[in-house]
Amino acid sequence: VLSISPFSLLNHETTYCFQELCSSPQFIVNGATRLDVRQGKLNDCWLLSAIASLSVHRSLLKKVVPLGQSFQDGYNGCFTFRFWQYGQWKEVTIDDLLPTLDNKLIYLSSPDKCEFWSSLLEKAYAKLKGGYRALDMGFPHEAMVDMTGGVAEVLNISSLPRDLPAFLRQLLAKGALINCANCQGPLEQRNELGIMFRHAYSLTAVETVKMKNGTEDLVRILNPWGNTEWEGPWSDLNGQEWNRVGVEEQKRLGRVSREDGEFWMSVSDFRQNFEAMEVCHLTETLSKPGSRVRPWSCIIHHGNWEPGITNPQFSFILLEVDSSTTESGKTCSFVLALMQKHQRRRGINLSIALHIYKDLKTHRPVLYSHHYSSRREIVLRSSLPPGHYIIIPSTFEPNQQGEFLLRVLTEQGNTHGFCKPVHLYNLLTEVIQGGVLAGSEKYLTLEHCKSIVVLMDSQGIAQLNWPEFQGLWDKIRRWTVRLSTHSSNI
Repeated sequence: VLSISPFSLLNHETTYCFQELCSSPQFIVNGATRLDVRQGKLNDCWLLSAIASLSVHRSLLKKVVPLGQSFQDGYNGCFTFRFWQYGQWKEVTIDDLLPTLDNKLIYLSSPDKCEFWSSLLEKAYAKLKGGYRALDMGFPHEAMVDMTGGVAEVLNISSLPRDLPAFLRQLLAKGALINCANCQGPLEQRNELGIMFRHAYSLTAVETVKMKNGTEDLVRILNPWGNTEWEGPWSDLNGQEWNRVGVEEQKRLGRVSREDGEFWMSVSDFRQNFEAMEVCHLTETLSKPGSRVRPWSCIIHHGNWEPGITNPQFSFILLEVDSSTTESGKTCSFVLALMQKHQRRRGINLSIALHIYKDLKTHRPVLYSHHYSSRREIVLRSSLPPGHYIIIPSTFEPNQQGEFLLRVLTEQGNTHGFCKPVHLYNLLTEVIQGGVLAGSEKYLTLEHCKSIVVLMDSQGIAQLNWPEFQGLWDKIRRWTVRLSTHSSNI
């Protein structure tokens, strides 16, 4: 029989406080926050993996789990969490009732009966998504975006650069959160070396370990279950390779010889045992002090697709050249992310894509997402020579209606010169309010102004220069006079 009971009654002596939890000794290992939760009846290891990555960075965890909430001071039976939704942080408040069966929690729980933060976090996220069932199977990158406000992309590990350690270090130095999985076998069954199929892990570090006879590049992996580890070379319990590593070096790496869900493995074994990698690029820096790698700079723009209206267009300027490029091949790195809003709530999945043009006179884009996708967000990470470009987000089917969020991540120093239809909108609204067309301004939309810019743009750069704007202004004045004359003759 399923019963609903206050979790505080499961342990009458609980004096749990979020602030105490995040600073408690058992929650800190090697200077990083550690996760210790158990998956329940839901297939939501994707959520656990995102929480595991989040828990490595205490500042991120505190953003989702506000401090100062306690069972004692100010306790009123409610707790509040925060999740990122379409450019803003949204508070979700829940009561302290958790589903139980035979007086045991059904869903996420902690081995420590005094810890309930993960259970509450899961309940709050379920409320955000529409219920616990909405958490049954999902993508770690979606949860990571909702809990960090970052931009997430899915990568095929076999197609990653040959110098994988350098690639991973660059991601981690920018504060990226990384999940990985083997997608081949039966759900959450183990291969011969202990790696679980279709199960989300977190990659938390890359290190070059010094041995008596050389060096080896290792990655640190965390199983959010807290057990079931890698059993091959460099494993915690049976890895003979650690015998060639000095005590101080093992201490530097924080190596622990027990099955706690966290383990090291070589980069080559990582390539062979994992297939997919999900990377969440953070828009707020978490880089260590003194790091030479600078965080991404981010610009957010909200937009709409409207039936009968030309696709929105955004001017995109790249100036800051990557430090690693040569004189003969100067390029600027960037990440574009196009997210359709309210996808799950509306039950409508638009197929969306991104195209980048040098100018609108040519019909061929210089870069585009490989295909239209119905996922909530598509990500395009690449580089282009310095210059002016135009971004066009579009839907596969014409005349579809929907809202979207466009995020542009570039190296600091680049600017995002979005076209300025907002200013044109404000200007036209003021003109209409004071003339013969007064009252019709309520029918004017931002998309209408974008279409006007495109119609008057002779250079194909999604902007109007001064002569073009003068021409537009003269047309508006003539239209107003003609309409005024026509209305007076009726």
